[in-house]
Amino acid sequence: MESFYNNVSKESLIYLGVALLVLIILYWSTSVVLKRLGKNPKYLLPKSAFKRLAFPLILIFVSVLLRLKALREILSLEDAGFWFRKASTILFIFAMAWVMIALIKIIKKVVISNYDIGEIDNLKARKVYTQFTILERIFIFIIVLLGIGFTLMSFEEIREVGISIFASAGVAGIIIGFSAQQFIGTILAGIQIAVAQPIKLDDVVIVEGEWGRIEEITLTYVVVSIWDKRRLIVPTPYFINQPFQNWTKTSSELMGTVFLYVDYNVPFDKIREEQTRILKNTDLWDGNVNVVQVTDTKPNYVELRTLVSAKDSPTAWDLRVHVREKLIVYLQENYPESIARTTRLTVERKDNDNEE
Repeated sequence: MESFYNNVSKESLIYLGVALLVLIILYWSTSVVLKRLGKNPKYLLPKSAFKRLAFPLILIFVSVLLRLKALREILSLEDAGFWFRKASTILFIFAMAWVMIALIKIIKKVVISNYDIGEIDNLKARKVYTQFTILERIFIFIIVLLGIGFTLMSFEEIREVGISIFASAGVAGIIIGFSAQQFIGTILAGIQIAVAQPIKLDDVVIVEGEWGRIEEITLTYVVVSIWDKRRLIVPTPYFINQPFQNWTKTSSELMGTVFLYVDYNVPFDKIREEQTRILKNTDLWDGNVNVVQVTDTKPNYVELRTLVSAKDSPTAWDLRVHVREKLIVYLQENYPESIARTTRLTVERKDNDNEE
């Protein structure tokens, strides 16, 4: 122990002790401030913010310690100054990237906590959730890319190689640019979806003839959960360049149609009365739209279209199925002669032609 004190400069011990004390005070004050902000309801910072930031902050303080000459003198590694500084730089870049990613996640959590995506009318919540989810991935991608770039550029040899490559890029750069055009276009499409929002998370869409919900949106692809539990993976440029149906673009409310083909002698008013009775006896109907219209006529049948409304698309589907079944049962029981029988009429006509 005495030999250690004899070999180590007192000034180095003092500098290292002061540096450690300052770093401990900074760490303690930061933790106190973050914890108090988390407990105070006036502030937006969540209680778990310090847990996310604690370890990367420690790494930043360690990177500062590695820069101290006093530490190298105490460890008798004065000749390894280059490696200490290099390790300090890399650790600092890594820790700062970690802090920035943690801050992005904290901000996202704070903002999204004010919206409940589980509500029936969750249009605004889905807009915010979609924007922050995509923007979070964009920023994390950029931070990681910059972190790797700064780390590599901290090495003089790599920096010189990079400068020489950029200086002599020429035709190779153009070729790479054309090769990466599709990838860049895909990334830009993901950013455009975050800003313009042609689709949002939990939107009901029809893509490539498939009905489903938007389950996940990334920078390069979108996952559509099909009604039968399949997953449709669609590149993000599809939703910018191709037409598709979005049933919940502005609202989750939706109207459904039911078509019936009946004879000319059907009593339309009775069908309207029956549909009103059916809708009032089911919780699937939202009470807004209840219409029966004659939309077309043919030589041997009349086309009826009924319009009903529901709170969202799955409910609208169930309501359409329910109304269609009940109206058919009503016609079967009360007006069976009013059900269009195209097949029977065709057969009878052929029989009459044969008799002649």
